[in-house]
Amino acid sequence: MTELKEMKAKRDASLAKVEPKLQGLPDHLSLSSQDLPKSVLTQREIEITENYSVPELLTILRERNILVEEVTRAFLRRAALAHAATNCLVQLLWDEAIARAKYLDSLSEPKGALFGLPISTKEHHGMVGPNVITTASIVGWIGREHGSNLLYDTFWNEGCVFYARTTQPQTIMHLETNSNVYGRTVNPYNRALTSGGSSGGEAALLGMRGSIFGVGGDIGGSIRCPAAYVGVYSFKPTNKRISVAGQRTIMAGKEAIMSTPGPMTVDRQGMELFMRVALAAKPWRLDPSLTAKEWTPYRFTRPLKVAVQWWDGVVQPHPPVTRALREVSEACRKAGMEVVDWDSVSLNHRKDWEILSSLYWPDGGEQVLRLLGESGEPILPLTKFIIQEQPSVKNLTQHELWERCVQRDQYRDAYARAWTNTGAEDGREIDVILCPASFGAATPHDQSRYWGYTANWNLLDYPGAVFPVTTVDPAKDPKDMNYIPKNDEDRFVYELYIPEKYAKAPVSLQIIGRRQYDEKVLAALEAIERAMGRI
Repeated sequence: MTELKEMKAKRDASLAKVEPKLQGLPDHLSLSSQDLPKSVLTQREIEITENYSVPELLTILRERNILVEEVTRAFLRRAALAHAATNCLVQLLWDEAIARAKYLDSLSEPKGALFGLPISTKEHHGMVGPNVITTASIVGWIGREHGSNLLYDTFWNEGCVFYARTTQPQTIMHLETNSNVYGRTVNPYNRALTSGGSSGGEAALLGMRGSIFGVGGDIGGSIRCPAAYVGVYSFKPTNKRISVAGQRTIMAGKEAIMSTPGPMTVDRQGMELFMRVALAAKPWRLDPSLTAKEWTPYRFTRPLKVAVQWWDGVVQPHPPVTRALREVSEACRKAGMEVVDWDSVSLNHRKDWEILSSLYWPDGGEQVLRLLGESGEPILPLTKFIIQEQPSVKNLTQHELWERCVQRDQYRDAYARAWTNTGAEDGREIDVILCPASFGAATPHDQSRYWGYTANWNLLDYPGAVFPVTTVDPAKDPKDMNYIPKNDEDRFVYELYIPEKYAKAPVSLQIIGRRQYDEKVLAALEAIERAMGRI
């Protein structure tokens, strides 16, 4: 298609502006891209992009110990390298980012909480500035003009530098990033594995440290799975804490189940910075759908009570995930926390998926399938999976939609009661749930067909933070050859696990809190990382 060639040419033109040109790229990329920077980037670029946490980089920028332009150029070149390795970019904002950096350097004094911080963004959200085109990775939307959104306007006003827009999948509803517009994005730790979806471009970029602070979006795990697959931090807030106003997406206006933007960063502090800055602007004054609630850091006055979800009652996690749960829960016990088990079986997570998958597509996928058909765009396998292979997905009548929403609310009620009942004996309910961020490490391509470990929390609208724990070690994480799968989904997940295929892939876990307890989730993560010896 002519349109596809034009979009790819536009992306290539943005990457061609990199100066100096990338030198030292091998003719054939190895399975892991982690060693590429040392053979392509300068020592100074490596120092800038690798040696600082988000708060540390902000500090040296505010103190004028380094020019914003130098930092920006370093991240632009590293982002271009990350793209060469993983196919993670839709557009490199070379001219725009350098112009912004020069402007910030010209100020008499630093201004804004994000002064000079390079921020990468998921493409379908839009962008600050003129001549913005956003396809949302749908062929029928190629060439469509777009603008900014409320969240990005806030970050811009706080002095950030937007420099890269990243890939997402067809329909923005896969846990893998692959589209007919931009192709497949791969994992920087293992090209045979996915970087996740739908914020997979962000994940691949962060996994190469082509970014240290990015923006994703989550409706079923689209922030958390990608972050888990590349070993970085991420946070899915409660819906309506962060505005989605201005983004381009299918089924705009649907309220049965909603997405939320959130941070993807290389360190824990970056997540709280994102939330604090976004909410300090009081976005509910412009987006009245938001909860009018400022960010108020939570402080624990006693050791945490942590519930561990060893499995979700549908599929067993792969051995490295179970090992990660053991290691973290034991660290919590040694730190004086109370650790109990979380019973997912009685809460029927399978029913959760039946409800949720139906609410994703209350029109049976009619709008998006029509959009794909009008342009002649082929339907990718994971689009077929999420729309056409889910028994509960159909075009609902109004009364059927109401009934689904009643079922959603009943499920939420049952979960809230179960949470409250954890305090029945001693008056002290659990603070958070420690659980897998996925059933395993990053999956092989086109195999991201089980969403349960993240999507359950979207139906409940519970906030969740993902953090890296370990990596797959075939010696420590052998496959149980005597295991008997409990159902078809469990068999599929079990058969995916071949330890050697996942060697050295990141393994992450997730902290979940009650709805509207976002601050408590991040405070709990800090306490747990302290127990792990990271602070």
